[in-house]
Amino acid sequence: MALESGLLDILACPACHAPLKEQEAELVCTDGSCGLAYPVRDGIPVLLVDEARRPA
Repeated sequence: MALESGLLDILACPACHAPLKEQEAELVCTDGSCGLAYPVRDGIPVLLVDEARRPA
């Protein structure tokens, strides 16, 4: 899954506002205390806290 160029530069975690990094089919928050992972469906990031996966 490759997001459009420059998209990660403007996206941030809705919960803590930290930058996101691309990891497989998810966007993962880079803040160690947050760590939420947001799904990407059909190339569209779903940045809803209710849809996010909590860190293991």
